Amino acid sequence: MEREALIRKALKKIYDPEIPMNIVDLGLIYGFDFAPDDQVTVRMTMTGPGCPVAGILAEEVKTAVETVAGVKGAKVEVVWEPPWGPEKMSDFAKRQFGYLYDPAFGGRARSSGPTRR
Repeated sequence: MEREALIRKALKKIYDPEIPMNIVDLGLIYGFDFAPDDQVTVRMTMTGPGCPVAGILAEEVKTAVETVAGVKGAKVEVVWEPPWGPEKMSDFAKRQFGYLYDPAFGGRARSSGPTRR
């Protein structure tokens, strides 16, 4: 498995404490920069600029990335552009929150979806 896939797998264990979904499927992870010295920079966002757990989530991300084989260190950059919105979520998360058609629920949305903070 390639390094980015291993990192995403590790990050899927981290959940936003206010929304019952992991941060990867929520669309909070925007990307990675890999340095030649095996340092990784993670670009991520929060669901809103006033997110009370921004510092906690960023530290959890740093710790999780540093547990991945071949990573010698990690840095997290919290970015606000582009702003997060439900369109950033994976199809899995969109189905869970009722943003996509789901034949398992008779074609109806499962819920009205989350509210933004």
